[in-house]
Amino acid sequence: MAFLQIQFFSDKLNVASTVNVILPEANQGIGISAAQEERLSKVLYLLHGYSDDHSIWMRRTSVERYAAAHNLAVIMPAVNHSFYCNEVHGERYWDYVSEELPETMHRFLRISDRPEDTYVAGLSMGGYGAMRLALTYPERFAAAASFSGAVDIAEIAQRHGEDGTAERIFGSMTELRGTEVDLFRLMQENAKAAHKPRLYVSCGTADFLYDAHERFVPALAENGWDVTRYDEPDAIHEWGFWDREIAKFIDFIFRAE
Repeated sequence: MAFLQIQFFSDKLNVASTVNVILPEANQGIGISAAQEERLSKVLYLLHGYSDDHSIWMRRTSVERYAAAHNLAVIMPAVNHSFYCNEVHGERYWDYVSEELPETMHRFLRISDRPEDTYVAGLSMGGYGAMRLALTYPERFAAAASFSGAVDIAEIAQRHGEDGTAERIFGSMTELRGTEVDLFRLMQENAKAAHKPRLYVSCGTADFLYDAHERFVPALAENGWDVTRYDEPDAIHEWGFWDREIAKFIDFIFRAE
């Protein structure tokens, strides 16, 4: 796999932005079993969590090796502490990740722009971002995943109230239920979409976000979303779990083909 660090000026953020990318190569190197190279690669947008950045998936997991087996391109953006939202007192990270990032990557790279070739996944804060993208724009994705996701944004805002993060991003911590950032509202609004991606949602039973996971997955199913649930006994909020989960999700992507 080729590794690229792309730096470009973001019109949405009005600042230089950095994205890490891994791309398939015809010769993957010793010890790597790769599929036949395709003309345009399928693409996974892989989102980081609250305390990390665009480099973390490459540093903490073997995602490059997992993607190589399927000639899957992986795009890893950085969004700071934004929760992938347009911040009330900050930057337009939702516009960046939902509009500008895919447009720019398609312009720069030889990757497919077909919905059936496009996937999104993330951990913790990134799990929220991945689910928000998939539930807002279900026609864009073939599959989406949340690992230990911060899926109840109203609850998360309360958790981050003391450090000022929630106020900076959302303005109010008490009026998020039923808004455009609420995944429970989005899953209802787009329940009858003509095309909906397959969803994979996982969490450890000892994770501090497990209670929200237990509410979120049944709600998806009740609203007609095709969701696969995985609860790992005693797993916590840590990279061993997420390394296993990204490997499983990449297999999940290609299992239906």
